[in-house]
Amino acid sequence: MERALLQNVLYVDDEPHIREIVEMALSLSGDLSVRTCDSGGRAFALMREQRPDLVLLDVMMPDMDGPATLARMRSDAALASIPVVFMTAKAMPHEVSGFLQIGAI
Repeated sequence: MERALLQNVLYVDDEPHIREIVEMALSLSGDLSVRTCDSGGRAFALMREQRPDLVLLDVMMPDMDGPATLARMRSDAALASIPVVFMTAKAMPHEVSGFLQIGAI
């Protein structure tokens, strides 16, 4: 069975220092193209242009938070199948369950 290649990752977080650290860490492999942005709204526009293979999404952001961004993605046929992983300190079982229920992996 052939594995799908993960080449383009989009990381979305409103904290600039966290974005920088994550981008540096993910780029160390040399196999990933990593883009970052600071809001759900900007991420949505970037996804429509670039179609990442994976979106890493902060949960708590001003304006459009992570769950709202994911809901908007899932309602857009062009973006609905992009896998999303939430990057968050919110790791209580009921929170994780809620993220899975709305379509995160």
